[in-house]
Amino acid sequence: MKRLLLLILTLPLLAKNTMIQTLYSSLDPYSLTQHMAFYELYPDTEEGRKAINHAWQLMSRSSEIGKLPRFLLPSFDIQAIVSLVTRQPFDEPVRLAQKELEAIQKLSAHFANRKLKGCKVWTKEEVFALEEEEVDLARGLLIEQFDGSETFKEDIVQYEASLDLMALQILARLPSEATHIDKIREINRYIFQEMQFRFPPHSLYARDIDIYTFLPSVLDSRQGVCLGVSILYLCLAQRLDLPLEIITPPGHIYVRYRDRDTLINIETTARGINPPSEMYLGINTRKLEERKIKEVIGMAFVNQAAVYWQKQEYPTCVHLYEKALPYLQEYPLLKMFLGLNYLFVGRTSEGEKLLRPLKNFTFDYAVAPESLPTDFLEGKVDMEGLKAIFLPVDETRESILKKQSELKKLLTKYPEFRGGILQLAITYLQLARTGEAQKILTRYHEVDPTDPTVEYYLSIVCAERYDFRSAWKYLKNAETITAARDHKPQALRALRNKLRTVCPETEI
Repeated sequence: MKRLLLLILTLPLLAKNTMIQTLYSSLDPYSLTQHMAFYELYPDTEEGRKAINHAWQLMSRSSEIGKLPRFLLPSFDIQAIVSLVTRQPFDEPVRLAQKELEAIQKLSAHFANRKLKGCKVWTKEEVFALEEEEVDLARGLLIEQFDGSETFKEDIVQYEASLDLMALQILARLPSEATHIDKIREINRYIFQEMQFRFPPHSLYARDIDIYTFLPSVLDSRQGVCLGVSILYLCLAQRLDLPLEIITPPGHIYVRYRDRDTLINIETTARGINPPSEMYLGINTRKLEERKIKEVIGMAFVNQAAVYWQKQEYPTCVHLYEKALPYLQEYPLLKMFLGLNYLFVGRTSEGEKLLRPLKNFTFDYAVAPESLPTDFLEGKVDMEGLKAIFLPVDETRESILKKQSELKKLLTKYPEFRGGILQLAITYLQLARTGEAQKILTRYHEVDPTDPTVEYYLSIVCAERYDFRSAWKYLKNAETITAARDHKPQALRALRNKLRTVCPETEI
């Protein structure tokens, strides 16, 4: 666009006008962004005026306000709205004046989220008190995000205006009787193609996952982790009356549309593709859990706490998990994380109180019981040992060796600590030292032969070392354990088929 503009500036007047006319005629008739960008470049031309009028028609297309003559509306600085629509991630955030905000409010008054009680609340306590179906996700998140800000309400309405403008742009492309499938297609096109929201590089999100989780920073940077972009998607869906489910495999989140026999997974880290549901299952993940809108607010704080856990800033972790707790009161994983961090900050009795109900507890989505609370409560590891297994690695050999050294010291003192044994085995697998990994995994098996993930790893390692008899034994163990929880993982089926090609079961 810049190169074309420079070319136009150097042309004679007649040729310049012709070029502008040609450029205007090439605009996508349904793209608010393109028409506003064109107006920003050529505000004093006839085509520029046509572009901004067309943009107005797109924005007001499905609103009663669109039936009013423009001169009857409050005057406002259209350039501010143009800048908000056309801004790039590296530009400073645009602040709209009250008149512009009021105009966007009028244009968006028909959105479905305006019928929710959650669209009218201004305190966390009011959000807590709402029925689940009345929660406005954007408002709930922004109330938490700007808690304590001197410009609390102004900050919230600024970002809500951004969401409204995005929804208006999506609506401009939809037919008058748009189906839910139409809405999914257009949200995907707008977010991932036109606005180019992307998953941030690993080196960035691993260090600052909270930046790529919270709604304002996702909107400003156009980058987000799974939770951040899923939140954006849900906020737009609430405005466009699109019912979506929120699905949380361990360590992940995506959104899903379901209507009778139609099921569409929307993978927000991969431009909205629809992968098969089985892709999200694993050896120890037998089912996908569905979350409620209110729980998503709490999950944002859980994500933020993960950053501070890696930095070993445990008091901050406790603060963030406590902020998440009112939204996730029935979430046992959060209680485990908070219980562990209570131990790390010396609040031992509170930590043990949270961990005690999780002794020998199996999460509903899982196959095997969670071992950390059990091993701690049975004296098989102390608080410092629990800290050690969460030591971060940055995939460099040095960091892996450092963690490996700490784990060896830990297991000298606590030889039956299952979490430590598994983490030590993983460090050897990361270093491609399968012989040592096999010994450590076998040690885990001798302590606890009921973990399907360990049995699976052992089967693979044994097969790589041509010990097919043992490979089949461990595979069958894993199959028996998972079958007892009504689970038949794809990974185990694939491993069975692979073993058949190198050593048929009948030969064992």
